[in-house]
Amino acid sequence: MGTVSVRVTPRSQTRSLEVAGSVVSIHVRSAPEDGKASEEARRVLAKALGIAPSRVSLRSGARSRTKVFEVSGLEEATILARAQGG
Repeated sequence: MGTVSVRVTPRSQTRSLEVAGSVVSIHVRSAPEDGKASEEARRVLAKALGIAPSRVSLRSGARSRTKVFEVSGLEEATILARAQGG
């Protein structure tokens, strides 16, 4: 299992995912209440990685913009490469 640090920006006009170094930035439309932004970020990350959302879980940062997600079956380098589109 690999982990990835994600910077979530809630209430964005559009959804997007960018990678800068070892940090993934995800812009989501959801508001940061009741875990909605975290859940949307989890789904966006899973889609970018080409895996089922059930394989991505929030490890820490539930109430923070900076979160750590754990991805089962992938190492950190593979996660970052897939998130960049490669």
